[in-house]
Order: sequence, then C-alpha cells, then structure tokens
Amino acid sequence: MALYVISVGGSLIVPNEIDTGFLKEFKQFIEKRINLGDRFIIVTGGGKTCRKYQQAALEVGNVDDEENDWLGIRVTRLNAHLVKSILKDNANPNLIKDPENDLIDFKEPILIGAGWKPGWSTDFDSVILAKRFNSKNIINLSDVDYVYDSDPDKNPNAKPIKHMSWKDFKKLVGDKWKPGLSAPFDPIASKEAEASNLKVAILNGKNLDNLENYLDNKEFIGTLIEN
Repeated sequence: MALYVISVGGSLIVPNEIDTGFLKEFKQFIEKRINLGDRFIIVTGGGKTCRKYQQAALEVGNVDDEENDWLGIRVTRLNAHLVKSILKDNANPNLIKDPENDLIDFKEPILIGAGWKPGWSTDFDSVILAKRFNSKNIINLSDVDYVYDSDPDKNPNAKPIKHMSWKDFKKLVGDKWKPGLSAPFDPIASKEAEASNLKVAILNGKNLDNLENYLDNKEFIGTLIEN
C-alpha cells in the first residue's frame, strides 16, 4: 500500500467561505483511493482565513510574531477538525498537533494533522510526518498550477517551472519563515525536505483528476521538487 502525505492549503478549504463543493469532491476522491489500497496523511493549512486573523491582530494591537503564529495554528486546527469530521469513518480519531511527539497508533487509512507551534508551518509538519512514517512523497495542494520563476500575481510574464531542484527552489523562496508567509512550500520545510531526500509535488487542488494522474504516475500539471 502506498502512503502519501498531502498538505491541503487552507485557501482550498476556506477560500472566502467554507467550500463545501471542494470538501465533497476531496472526500469522494480520498475514499476512492482508499478503496484502491492507498493511505494518506493529510495536513491542513490556514490560508486566507489565517492571514485575515493575523492582519486584524496587527492592525488593532501590538502583536508579536509568536502570538500571530498561534492565531494561524488555531485556524489550521479548526480546518483539520473539519476534514477529520467528514472523513471520520476512515480516519484515526486523533488530531495530530505535535508531529514529533504525539503517540500515534496509525492503523486506519487516514491520519489528520494540523499546526504545531510558533516558527513552524504546516508544510514543516508534513515533512516531519513523512519522515516519521517513511513516506518519500509529499503532495502540496494549493490554488496554483505551478511554481513560477516570479510572482504571477505581480508579473503577467511569470514562467511556470515543471521540475526543479531544492537548491533552485530555495533561491526563489529564501530561507526565513514569517507568520502568514505565502509561498509554494515554506523555506524551513524546504531545508528539511532537501536534507531528508524527499520529493514534493506542487499541484492545484481544484483539479483532483490531475492529482489522480500524479498518484498513478501519469503526466500531470504541476511542479516536482527533488534533489
């Protein structure tokens, strides 16, 4: 049985309001793959909701990075609980909040995780869980098709990259983490993934047929990062 770690961007779960359409399709997709013998560790992000809370805190009060990070972590855990609820028939009953130390008797097809502690993103949690359960395959689902050579929101001529090394990827995203950082895969997690010889696929979570192509080793739309 194949074990995949999927990091689901919070902006897929709650782009503005909770996207029940996406959640229904995602649930059906995961259940279909489970019936084929796959297993999944799913880690949820905070996305736009996280950044809205963090921005509000900064506008109203003198909030430091640690406190702002905790706001984001709470959002990821709410998203994770929602996903665990809709997948509960096949999911481990525990919500993983500490990927290094939580005792996990992972016999079910699905394990759900969320934010851990200040300074570490859910991307980093995904890397730790992949290492812990010997999965070399992390899939990062967001609302973009590729990693681009520059910010496509600011540069209409930004070019998509289909395959790249961790070295080249780190040149794009830098080496520092900030609460609310919006990057295809966060800098600290990237260092750990590179050191652990993990590969990460950046895919658009709105196209689950494309995700299936990736799982089935078929041609897919997205960016593969590896050593």
